[in-house]
Amino acid sequence: MKVEFFHDVVCGWCYIQSPILRELSLKYNVEVVHRNFILQKNDQEMIARWGSLEAAKEQVLQHWESCMAFEGKPERFNIDGMRESSFNYPNGMLAAKATKTAEILGGQIAHWDMFDALQKFHLQDSKNVSDINVIKEAINSQSYDEKKFIELMNSEQVNSELSKDALMAFNYGVKSIPTLVVNNEHIIRSTTKLPVLMKILSDLEVL
Repeated sequence: MKVEFFHDVVCGWCYIQSPILRELSLKYNVEVVHRNFILQKNDQEMIARWGSLEAAKEQVLQHWESCMAFEGKPERFNIDGMRESSFNYPNGMLAAKATKTAEILGGQIAHWDMFDALQKFHLQDSKNVSDINVIKEAINSQSYDEKKFIELMNSEQVNSELSKDALMAFNYGVKSIPTLVVNNEHIIRSTTKLPVLMKILSDLEVL
């Protein structure tokens, strides 16, 4: 069974879905394929979506509160820390490039490990994942050669791979995240806890 996981590092609902998929992959023979779906690529898109950068931060943090209540693990969300931070709420572009670079260098597991590391930086440690210095911290935490990693991250190859994910999302009709696509056809469009996910997959007769 293949599960394509469309996500963005700055998405709180994706933060909940990732460990659920890790648990699923330990229980069953599941290939998790990571697909980047960048919600907003720059400040201009953030303003277009939320009205202003200030409004973006406050409204997204309200989403974090909903995420925290849904998951029931408040220690994983540092809402006050992000609210009090001096930077605007980050877009997911640079982090997406980092996860895709890790994928090129080390495959899907490397993408996943970079994704989870950056999500922890973002949601639990209140770090700015659109800051290259934070990205470098993640690169070094994963034991990459920083110079070679950043060269690849800024390459046309990475841009091309991100464009492929965007086209795939369009073809599947993905409009929100997290979205899971099972065996190229069955689409699950919201954060799904493990028992519910297992029931859906069982009903689809793919588990």
